[in-house]
Amino acid sequence: MTKYTVLLTWDDEAGVWVAVNDEILLALESGSLDVLMERVRYAAPEVLEANGKPHTTDIRIHFKSDRVTVLA
Repeated sequence: MTKYTVLLTWDDEAGVWVAVNDEILLALESGSLDVLMERVRYAAPEVLEANGKPHTTDIRIHFKSDRVTVLA
């Protein structure tokens, strides 16, 4: 089993969620957090393969999200 942590961060200026992981070499964005997590789920194995990184069929993705809102 291979485990990766993908950081999901809200970009307030662009109005999108951004997903990044340096091990997978992944950078995606979406206006919806749920859609973004689904995109990561499908893209991660393809990106790993395209970059020649060995991987198993049992890939685990741990999502960590961060969103800060300024109130005043």
